[in-house]
Amino acid sequence: MTRRALLGSAAAAGLAVAGCSSSSPEPAATPAPPDPQTVLLTALIADKERLVSLYGRAVAALPGRAAALEPFRQRHTAHLEALRALLPPRSGTVPASPAPPGSPPASPSPSASAVSVGDLRNAERRAASARPAQMATASPALSQLLASIGACEAVHVVALGRVRD
Repeated sequence: MTRRALLGSAAAAGLAVAGCSSSSPEPAATPAPPDPQTVLLTALIADKERLVSLYGRAVAALPGRAAALEPFRQRHTAHLEALRALLPPRSGTVPASPAPPGSPPASPSPSASAVSVGDLRNAERRAASARPAQMATASPALSQLLASIGACEAVHVVALGRVRD
């Protein structure tokens, strides 16, 4: 091998190495922001879980009204299952984020002894009134489900008016 060929290959190797290892570090890959539909679904599921829990505490606090309140709780459990069915796989790792616009505000959860039918009606009213704003940002399939859930919650407000503490 000639001296010229040796120097040429060394120079080419040096350029290749320099091209592979830049002196400026590459920016760290930032995780993709969570899908807005997944964030909305996660918030809706959390809200439904709180409502189902509120009914459970109401049944415990008002044993004489348990039979009247149980159908309401069952409908909310069915809503919860329908919402969970729309949640994409592996979305349990979505970090908690602020509630999307239109979510009912978090209210202090009353203790089991303090839950009344009036508390249930207020929770139903807040949930039903939040549905139109939530539908504005939802996919068509989720919007249809939210419309049905909101209608059911609105009917619950009226029906709970017939249940006495």
